[in-house]
Amino acid sequence: MEQKDLFKELGQIRSLMEKSSKFVSISGLSGVLIGCYALLGTLLGYYITTNTEALNNQFTGDLTLLNIFLILAIFILALSLLTGWLMARKKAKKSRQSIWNITSKSLLFAVSIPLLTGGLLVLILLAQGYYHLIAGMLLIFYGVALAAGSIYTFTEVRWLGILEISLGLLALCLPDHGLLLWGLGFGALHIIYGFIVYKKYES
Repeated sequence: MEQKDLFKELGQIRSLMEKSSKFVSISGLSGVLIGCYALLGTLLGYYITTNTEALNNQFTGDLTLLNIFLILAIFILALSLLTGWLMARKKAKKSRQSIWNITSKSLLFAVSIPLLTGGLLVLILLAQGYYHLIAGMLLIFYGVALAAGSIYTFTEVRWLGILEISLGLLALCLPDHGLLLWGLGFGALHIIYGFIVYKKYES
């Protein structure tokens, strides 16, 4: 009986240590919402590319097709970051934890290097006119960032990162389908990941 109690206590200590070393305030529902934003952005992007002539007749001045895509991408990124932060803060507050701690700082540092590198590379590709490579590069560096940060949060994040990298490589091989693969990576995969995290850790 004492041995069973000892194993139980050791299990509880291990669980507490894992929780203290993992950032578990990431909301699964935020992943679903971010995926929906990306799918909506993909549909709008597809509409833009298939109605370029009509849009050129409506917009004048310097608002080119590239500028429209950049505005759309920045808006989706800002909305996704805001959603993720608000829902993580709500989840942390509910569990009486701080969203800004040593673990979250380590997570932020781990993902920031690949994200900043990828962002700078995309800007270089934009300046050089290699537009067909951008979707693949975004997926790859986002996947690398997730894989790097996964040691500080859920294991599912690592698998999401690996899948994002795989889609990114495929997008480089099939540049004409970059928008579709971007939508699958940032949209569909995020929704699936969000549901898995929600069902496993939150429901």
